[in-house]
Amino acid sequence: MEKILVIFLFLFANSIFGEQQKGKLIIHIEGFKSNEGKAYVALHNNPKSFPMIGDKAYSYGIYSITNNQTTVEFDDIDYGEYAVSVFHDENNDGKLNTNFLGIPKESVGVSKNVKGRFGPPKFEDAKFNLNQSIKKIFIKMQ
Repeated sequence: MEKILVIFLFLFANSIFGEQQKGKLIIHIEGFKSNEGKAYVALHNNPKSFPMIGDKAYSYGIYSITNNQTTVEFDDIDYGEYAVSVFHDENNDGKLNTNFLGIPKESVGVSKNVKGRFGPPKFEDAKFNLNQSIKKIFIKMQ
């Protein structure tokens, strides 16, 4: 009987203290040139996927724009380091349009509002720590 009680206590303690803490990320994005098109928003926890938007991101979505802004929520996110990337698909073609040099023709934004130098911003510059139940960040489109 003692062995069963010890095993039960171990499993109970592990289920309480062994769970990964999770939070909610609220992202307010402003400065879109218009309400036309959609906002593509990606949450990254890996520098290799940043700033691309798609299946390699931790999570991503496509959102409507109202009054040249949008607010996005990612729920049930494991605590850790993340960066956010956004682009405004003004013409609804499902991709970020660029010129012949690869410079975006449509607005872009990233967490901490960092800008890239001779290329896209780096994950290390845009990352932030999600370590609370609710975290709010603000992004200004460029």
